[in-house]
Amino acid sequence: MVEGLGVRAILVPYDSGHRGARMGRGPEHLLANGLRGALGPNRKEVHQVVVESASIPPAEVATAFELDRLVSLEVRAAIEAGEFPLVLSGNCNASLGTLGGIGPSSSLGIVWFDAHADFNTPETTTTGFTDGMGLATAVGHCWSAMAASIPNFNPLAESNVVLVGARDTSRAERNRLDDSEILIVGAELAEREGLPEALAAALDALRSRVGSVYVHLDLDVLDAERVGPANEFAVRGGLTREELEDAISMIRGRFTVAAAGIASYDPALDGTGAVLQAGLACARALVAPPRV
Repeated sequence: MVEGLGVRAILVPYDSGHRGARMGRGPEHLLANGLRGALGPNRKEVHQVVVESASIPPAEVATAFELDRLVSLEVRAAIEAGEFPLVLSGNCNASLGTLGGIGPSSSLGIVWFDAHADFNTPETTTTGFTDGMGLATAVGHCWSAMAASIPNFNPLAESNVVLVGARDTSRAERNRLDDSEILIVGAELAEREGLPEALAAALDALRSRVGSVYVHLDLDVLDAERVGPANEFAVRGGLTREELEDAISMIRGRFTVAAAGIASYDPALDGTGAVLQAGLACARALVAPPRV
């Protein structure tokens, strides 16, 4: 990617296979309410692409992976054009398409911000919500046959993942996380050691293994009380806008950001607009040219 050439905003306005429903409203709301202005000062151009499913009727799992295949192609096209891929999606599993578009690399890591671990599998989920399996799929724990249909997708090593802000997890997820090599900067650790210190240690450990990262930002990582609810699953105890911006700055000081995703924003619940403004600020921080 050539710094400063442009941003390709790849919109995936779907939630659970349905276009424009619930969190599926978020991508177009971000675009219509300041995204270009937020990114414009830092980049020459912002190009917009909307990914559309052709599935009728929609089916949550099949449509999710159909969209992932399309996202992979758009992310790859952006990278080849020297643009920064910024994927705005209703669901976190759009991350799989983004990873496919970046392409397989042993030097790629993930920094995953989320109130939820997204580490369930079809065997552990009690909701059946595919969105709650995104990170588990990214490291090869489930949906392997479907994920193989995504161009250039390959699971990442658990040790190349940092999970930040997770605080609303099922017992099965906690057990699975405890058995994994994922680096976890949870709410309790951040409160005990301080978020900057805890995150710095995890990022430095990750930096010993990878040089570039995909940054995944589920906006419900924000504190539902101090900032506002990003979606109906948002809970208290998360990050403030300032803490999230500082965290992104820490990431960009250590890694090349290969691509970024902003997900799970339902504007219907954002009564004050504070989550919108936080999302725009984080988008700006993610794509800003490096300081010289």
